[in-house]
Amino acid sequence: MKKIIIGITGASGSIYAHRIIEELLKLQNEVHIITTQTAEEVIKYELETDIHHLIQKYEEIGKINFWNNKNLFAPIASGSFDIDAMIIVPCSMGTLAKVSNGISDNLLCRCADVCLKEKRKITLVPRESPLSSIHIENMLKLSKVGVNIVPPMPSFYDKPQKIEDIINNSIGRIIKSIGIKNDIFKKWNGGN
Repeated sequence: MKKIIIGITGASGSIYAHRIIEELLKLQNEVHIITTQTAEEVIKYELETDIHHLIQKYEEIGKINFWNNKNLFAPIASGSFDIDAMIIVPCSMGTLAKVSNGISDNLLCRCADVCLKEKRKITLVPRESPLSSIHIENMLKLSKVGVNIVPPMPSFYDKPQKIEDIINNSIGRIIKSIGIKNDIFKKWNGGN
């Protein structure tokens, strides 16, 4: 069992966070969730539910912890707290910029900063298009220090039949990026 932090920002794509949390819990991982205020608003709009209802559903699947983004005294804000990896999904360009410049003014960004300083696995799932040069420079800066940048880009070699297939392809790759094997997405088999 691994301990994973999931940071959810206000970018579009809350379905990715939701499905990743479900799958990590099904795979017997302990999940720590941090949401920004805007993320909670986007969850209400895109998923037509609220974060507290989702937390109740997650508790039925596995071990879940929900942290207030303003709580910089939370145990997960410390490098001494044993965390295996962090995923920020979806990752807004504002959060990406803060992380790339070491700005830790909330729990989500502080946890990312801790993962960087402790050399823990961290994956950012940016949701923006088109990208500006500033966005690309911030991603490059983070990539150079070992951060996985995994935008949710669909593949079509697996011939997806529904939106869920496209989402599963992305979340399987995102989960794999932090070193957790899974069978959520179809691997390329050379066209066979």
